[in-house]
This record gives sequence, C-alpha cells and structure tokens, in this order.
Amino acid sequence: MKVCSSREMQNVSAKAAIVPRLRAQHEFHASFQDPIQRFLNAIEPGSYVRPHRHSAVDRWEWFQALAGAAGILIFDDRGTVLERVDISSAGPVYGIEIPSGVWHTVVSLAPGTVLFEIKPGPYVPLTDKDFAQWAPAEGNDNCPRFVAWFSTAAIRDIPPEVS
Repeated sequence: MKVCSSREMQNVSAKAAIVPRLRAQHEFHASFQDPIQRFLNAIEPGSYVRPHRHSAVDRWEWFQALAGAAGILIFDDRGTVLERVDISSAGPVYGIEIPSGVWHTVVSLAPGTVLFEIKPGPYVPLTDKDFAQWAPAEGNDNCPRFVAWFSTAAIRDIPPEVS
C-alpha cells in the first residue's frame, strides 16, 4: 500500500526549497514504465517550468493542489495566454486536467506548494514533451522574467521578449 501523508508532502517540499530548480518529486509509481505515472510535485516560487506540450494523443495531465497554490497557463503557438486557471489547496479550484497537445506551464504562487500529478505512462524523457520555441530554455538569463510574467499573466497577454 502507498500512502500520501503530511510527512511525504513536508519532505518533498523541504527538498524543493533547497535545490537549484526549486522543484522536487516524490513518486508513487514503481518505475517510468508504469502505465500511470503518479507523484507529488513540489514547486516553490521562482521555479521556471518551460512552457511545453505533450504531443502524443493520450498524454493528458492532472494537477491537484494539496498544499499552496499554482497558476496553470495555456498558450497558443506564439505564446499568447489563452487561459489561466489558479488552483489552490484552499479552493475554490483544486485541480485541472491539461489535454494532449496543449502548450502550458505551471507556476508556484505560494511557498510550500505541493501538487499531486497524474499522467499516462510510460515516461520516456526524450519524447515526453515538446518545448515552446518562444520561451527560454531552463537556465537562461531570461527565466526569472518569464517566471514573473507567469505569476501575473492574464488572457491575451503576450510573452516577454527573449534577449
């Protein structure tokens, strides 16, 4: 039996707070080959999740806020915000499913944010996602500008210029 308790949430959150990416995971699936990937995804404010999409037909994702809050942004092919949904462990919106083929990102809106994520497996790192060309690669000097934009972006907003 696998249990999701406050202990696992506290441990993964503490790890996310001290690693350079400001993100950490606690997996409940046994391997990347499992047909359903399920894990705690701790994400701290300032963490950059490069906008991406999962192109395969059945590659949806479910995010459920267990602690803190996160913004989920949906984009068109050029990076214009089409939709924004903020999820929070306090509600009123607790979770969201992202369909296959949709450009999206996740941004932490509060320290100690922990999401429960579920998506189809197996997980194959080289083919799991396509990254948006209009957004900088992780580690680029422009990433903090994008994180700040993600935190407040509204429908019809366009991404910052990448220098």
